[in-house]
Amino acid sequence: MEAVSLRHWLARQSELPQTAIDRLAVELKLAPLTARVLALRGIASAEAGNAFMQSSLASLPDPFLLPGTSRAVQRLAAAIEGGERIAVHGDYDVDGITGTALLAETLRLLGAEVECHIPLRLKDGYGLSGEALRQAAAGGATVALSVDCGVSAVAEARLALELGLDLIITDHHQPPDPLPAAFAIVNPHLPENRFPFRDLAGVGVAFLLLVALRKTLRERGFFSARPEPDLRRGLDMVALGTIADVVPLQGVNRILVRAGLKSMNNSDRPGLRALKEVAAVSEVSCGNVAFRLAPRLNAAGRLEDALLGVELLLESSPERSLPMARLLDDFNRERQEIEQEALRQAVARLEAEKGAGRYSIVLADARWHPGVIGIVASRLVERYHRPAVLIALENGRGKGSARSIAGFHLYQSLERCRRHLVGFGGHAFAAGLSIAENEVEVFAAAFEEVARECLSEEDLQPRVLHDGEILLEELSESAVRQLAELAPFGAGNPEPSFLARGGWAQQVQPVGGKHLRFTLRQGGYSLPCIAFGMAERQQDLVGELDLLFTPVLNEWRGKVSVQLRLKDFRPAE
Repeated sequence: MEAVSLRHWLARQSELPQTAIDRLAVELKLAPLTARVLALRGIASAEAGNAFMQSSLASLPDPFLLPGTSRAVQRLAAAIEGGERIAVHGDYDVDGITGTALLAETLRLLGAEVECHIPLRLKDGYGLSGEALRQAAAGGATVALSVDCGVSAVAEARLALELGLDLIITDHHQPPDPLPAAFAIVNPHLPENRFPFRDLAGVGVAFLLLVALRKTLRERGFFSARPEPDLRRGLDMVALGTIADVVPLQGVNRILVRAGLKSMNNSDRPGLRALKEVAAVSEVSCGNVAFRLAPRLNAAGRLEDALLGVELLLESSPERSLPMARLLDDFNRERQEIEQEALRQAVARLEAEKGAGRYSIVLADARWHPGVIGIVASRLVERYHRPAVLIALENGRGKGSARSIAGFHLYQSLERCRRHLVGFGGHAFAAGLSIAENEVEVFAAAFEEVARECLSEEDLQPRVLHDGEILLEELSESAVRQLAELAPFGAGNPEPSFLARGGWAQQVQPVGGKHLRFTLRQGGYSLPCIAFGMAERQQDLVGELDLLFTPVLNEWRGKVSVQLRLKDFRPAE
């Protein structure tokens, strides 16, 4: 199998009427370029544009519209008022770590006695742990509260009932049939959902549950004799988990992340400050959350115990926080080495294949660490643009992680292959599974069959979307500054990118061994350009070119200027 090198450049939508863009610009008092970008993201009315630009916490929908919320908060309120012990059970990724920390911190501020559990990836596997429920009951807990897991825990829900635990499940993964017989299930994907936004992260569901719980306690007069907690304090953790889980940064997620990023930049949380220090992050953005902060927090769950991440976020001492953050930094370096070795092995196997190309990738190996296979699957998707499943084998069983491409819904596809699986869960673009080793080959064949039914050859060619053609002369500092106000950027709200035709690269220089710096000239205008990871393509930056780029503001020695961050280029058409 060969890596994909050709990328199709496509405009986000068909050409929009200029009159509609002009009207949006006038109504929102925006530059035409910003109005075009908004319109290409489906924001065509002044009302929708104002909601997008303001993204105010005051505009969050009523959390009681989430199914199961009313019953869940009534039970939690009774537990708090009655002094009952609550066991919080999370997952070992960043979404689960932040969700666990958020619930523990806020419930304790409300006076609750709280214990936390996150399963060990290598020992316990994914999901609600029966052993953890037994320990919680033995320790005196009467309520078990899950975050980012549990919607598939049918057997564990039965066990909780037997143990006398009232199980409240908060999750954002696709619900199976049948559902667990829990005391309450809060999940925006349940059929009876009335909440207007479904694509929440697990920590987002937990935050909305806490909003509803505080309101219920307020109505009961609970805060007449004690201070009412400010839930905005936890938005730093909400943003961290939401960005890390790669859910769309639209609607409710955009509101939470926008507020949460501000909180992260101004946070007095010692654990977060220490994490930023070891990751060399000064100004927090979606990009450095995803690529610098989250991987270090994730490393705890991948190689050791994810509770280390919870403890770091909840640590009140700066002196204790920094050694904890450095430990996570060490784990992250170790994770990178293990990941690179697994990636080299996977690529070698794929590139040794001969014959007709496949539509999917399924690989299994006893050498692979279960904690890194999800990352490696993502790298294979980037390289080959196929849905990928990587399986770590041990003692006749396999733990798998899957990642996908546009047009191929992973959860639904695994549902069609479920007869070959011990279990699975996830959503459209990411999933996990367990499988018997002797089923791997037949599962791979079934998964390939589903991929061939769902995908065309055209789907297997990556597409780079852009916001239309532009002239360099349009990219003034004020225009680029206004584009930056559309942040936070990420899944569902990508950075604006544009196509410039007929440009010339001048003064091309390698930077840092992997990158390129040059000046892009178009007609009588020129702008500096940076091309990350493209050093091996330096010889192609000759002649007249068409280029895709994102315009950004670059600050150097107190001076701010427009810079183009290159995404792709090709000979001019």
